[in-house]
Amino acid sequence: MNEPVFVIPLWADLTAVGLGGVQGALFASGFSDDGTGGRRLDLLGVAIIGIVMGMGGGLIRDLLLNVAPTTLQSNWYLLTAAGAALVGMLLANVFQRLNGVIVALDAVVIGLFGAFGTSKALVLGLPVVPAVFVGVCAAVGGGILRDVIMGLPVAVMHVGSLYAVAAGVGCAVLAGAVALGAPVAAAAVAGVIVTTVIRLLAVIFDISLPEQRALHRRKVALEASAIPIVTPPTA
Repeated sequence: MNEPVFVIPLWADLTAVGLGGVQGALFASGFSDDGTGGRRLDLLGVAIIGIVMGMGGGLIRDLLLNVAPTTLQSNWYLLTAAGAALVGMLLANVFQRLNGVIVALDAVVIGLFGAFGTSKALVLGLPVVPAVFVGVCAAVGGGILRDVIMGLPVAVMHVGSLYAVAAGVGCAVLAGAVALGAPVAAAAVAGVIVTTVIRLLAVIFDISLPEQRALHRRKVALEASAIPIVTPPTA
């Protein structure tokens, strides 16, 4: 007996793309590469970052799943990402005064992309662990592309409020619920909620993973000499 194929609703996919576009444009609008405002991204640069944030997660998801990128199969994805980036640019000053809105927006975007990535992977027949991996990559992929394009340290690789961890827990909840027989759509909603809540709590209470202070580092290349070695203070 063939089970009905779960298809991500277009409106939901476009919502994630739009929110990602706004979030990316807000981030890029306040960017200054020297910290003094001397050089800033122009309008095209801000728009590109918004589009990358809006479409990057879906592109990475589909590349990992070896399927045709959904975001390139319809005019609406690029139009939505570009329009959302424009909104983010025009309302940047307003949003920058609403820090809580930006944080919540970021958390929801992570949850949506993670849920969509994991759901699609499960429907295509991937086992639970690889499906969760795809979901996490989709959740953080847009942010990674943004940082690479802007020449910034990749945020997910550094100490900070839980980002990939929140996505991983939400994706794991989704995959576990599906494995227990829950409908994919209901499990996806639960995954988005879990990811969003964990991310918001991490920001509010400044929770992060510990630094690797206790790890011994070996110089495996000449570049390693530039890495600072943190030693615990002596009593």
